[in-house]
Amino acid sequence: MIQDIRICFIGDSFVQGIGDPEYRGWVGRVLEATGGDLTAFNLGVRRNTSEDVVRRCRQEMLPRTLPGADNRLVVSFGSNDTIEENGAVRVDPARSLGNLATILDESRRRAVAPLVVGPPPVVDAGPEHLARTAKLADAMSVLCQSHRIPFIPTTHRLAADPVWTEEALAGDGAHPGSGGYRRLADLVLADQWRVWIAQPQP
Repeated sequence: MIQDIRICFIGDSFVQGIGDPEYRGWVGRVLEATGGDLTAFNLGVRRNTSEDVVRRCRQEMLPRTLPGADNRLVVSFGSNDTIEENGAVRVDPARSLGNLATILDESRRRAVAPLVVGPPPVVDAGPEHLARTAKLADAMSVLCQSHRIPFIPTTHRLAADPVWTEEALAGDGAHPGSGGYRRLADLVLADQWRVWIAQPQP
């Protein structure tokens, strides 16, 4: 039985669940499928890059974690980092990786167990954006392996998923509806989530 777990989900609009008519997103669906005695906080903010997340992560987590509790952190960003604006990406890939490493190192120091969910694709941003996001996701996976942190890839799988792509194109071009978020939740649940959530953390 899962007990006394406090989880902060931090990241961008995909974490927030923008576009879902049921207002649950993938985070709500993962929590629903997990069950147990969980206290969860959705800290997703639209248009946030890794720069935004690393700036607010510690400040927002402090009042939501408890000494002696099983404190967790789920991080998901990158799709906004690789968006091109004014001829350059919003965040350089090396900087994105540095921001992730900072969050992982800080989590370890504060006895918070992290898990990273890779950046979903932004369908209407085109193939070049997809290539940049996939390359960043691959580098994030390597970084997480070096830190022995679970990483759940999503970019390639969702880019090839007709439910995700069709719902995104029917909406704002980036965010899916309830079916797409269900697909993303399924990827999380089918990968390393259940092992991570079932293992008590110090």
